[in-house]
Amino acid sequence: MSPRPIIAPSILAADFARLGEEVRAVQAAGADWLHIDVMDGHFVPNITLGPDIVRALKPHASIPMDVHLMIDPVDPFLEAFVEAGADIVSVHPESGPHLNRTLKRIRQLGARAGVVFNPSTSPAVIEWMMDEVDLILVMSINPGFGGQSFMHSQLAKIETLRRMIDASGRDIVLEVDGGVTVETARLCVDAGATALVAGTAVFRGGPDAYAANIAALRG
Repeated sequence: MSPRPIIAPSILAADFARLGEEVRAVQAAGADWLHIDVMDGHFVPNITLGPDIVRALKPHASIPMDVHLMIDPVDPFLEAFVEAGADIVSVHPESGPHLNRTLKRIRQLGARAGVVFNPSTSPAVIEWMMDEVDLILVMSINPGFGGQSFMHSQLAKIETLRRMIDASGRDIVLEVDGGVTVETARLCVDAGATALVAGTAVFRGGPDAYAANIAALRG
């Protein structure tokens, strides 16, 4: 039987007019982490949140803040997001020239370092630097917008990364983001995922539904 996955609600699907309340509500409903999607309108075709929003939400969250940076170049912004309260900072290999150096810098700043795989990105990118990785995030959609359908082609990638993690002997979180529903959550966990990012599947139905939505994703 697979272990219960970490559930990280994505505030991209929350009510932006009351983000502080939404954070407190999903936390009270049993969320393990809070996932924050940062988009720059350049690396991905959308613009969302900056470090000031992370800083504003930090007092409302006692759970880890899992910040996914979809920005290019990413290196100039690492310090701002960690100082704002990010506990985990995940970056794309394509968003800077030296992934290893970027991950080392995130850790030096005091956060956990994550690598994000777009659907077309090969797991081989981190083959020789597993010691610098705390989290791997597999995008099961093309990043940029919420509400997209799950790409089943990414299940094989999750399985490959699971084998790489096990072979490394390191305690690396394997997270999946994109089109996660009760049905696809099971597929991801069976493939080896240990954390699930979910937006619509958590926030659908309003605060009274959050606890049941999170419980259903956990299985």
